Amino acid sequence: MTARKSERLLNLLITLLVSRSYVTKERLRTVVEAYREAGDDAFEKMFERDKEELRSLGIPIEVGFLDRAFEDEPGYRIERSAFELPDIDLAPEEAAVIGLAARVWQHAGLAAATSDALVKLKAAGVSVDRTALNVVQPQLTAEESAFEPLWEATRTRTPVRFRYRTSSAARAALRHLQPWGVVSSRGRWYVVGHDTGRDATRVFRLSRVQGAVLPDGEPGAFDVPAGTDLRAITRSLAPPPADRTAEVLVRPGAGHGLRRHAEPVADDAGTRPGWDRLSVRYGGSDAFADEVLGYGADVVVLGPPDVRDSVVRRLREAAGKREGAA
Repeated sequence: MTARKSERLLNLLITLLVSRSYVTKERLRTVVEAYREAGDDAFEKMFERDKEELRSLGIPIEVGFLDRAFEDEPGYRIERSAFELPDIDLAPEEAAVIGLAARVWQHAGLAAATSDALVKLKAAGVSVDRTALNVVQPQLTAEESAFEPLWEATRTRTPVRFRYRTSSAARAALRHLQPWGVVSSRGRWYVVGHDTGRDATRVFRLSRVQGAVLPDGEPGAFDVPAGTDLRAITRSLAPPPADRTAEVLVRPGAGHGLRRHAEPVADDAGTRPGWDRLSVRYGGSDAFADEVLGYGADVVVLGPPDVRDSVVRRLREAAGKREGAA
């Protein structure tokens, strides 16, 4: 099924689902963009095929009349109660797979198409039930601007290029990627694929992609290697075990998150007046630096040097950007 046809069927499904009454064929033609662009004969054939395809997928499309007294203008709708699934008990692994599959639905393109359909239905005098969208609309958003072009690139197997800045780098570097899939882990979105510049499998966090994601080849230019397990690759995103120790100064009454996995330092020779000196266990240096920065001026890193240098560098960069903006 082509992307255009999928979008057309989805728009028809949404239109019929949110309508409280029957929607005539002519009104459907004004709402669904692909129908508006087609000629009369093409529209008739397209609409009939689309109805049958939705029905073949198990979606019950009802035919009725707007005015029961005359029965001269048939319309269509989807009865929500007949379309909803009953309560299903899923095993944890089954629920995880379904949840992962659902995450790609709610992105900018779908939201725009849905809003457009609702506005046109209301303008045509059709009563609309927005809550019916909950049947087909999972509630997980992807706010990163890189999400949609990377998702489309994974679907069409198109190589891409983009500028990417790691947490430890001062500048963004150009990366060339064959994207295999877009996944979510611990509330963050990542793209997994083959980095052709490094000739290795890589995982990139979408929030660290800077600027536009651009095509770097033709659609269908690569295949995902057989046996690729994106979930196994995603597991590599898990933070490393907290087997390292840092010493920090924390203002009294602050840094409660750090204090939960910290202990007071017995030797207070390096403690400043008005501060608590703590020994904190952590795993990855970058992740720990991110955590420390979240406390602002209430936490100071004494060591180890790599974490301290990372925090100082990022603070200087932030100060420089602020001065430049001023």
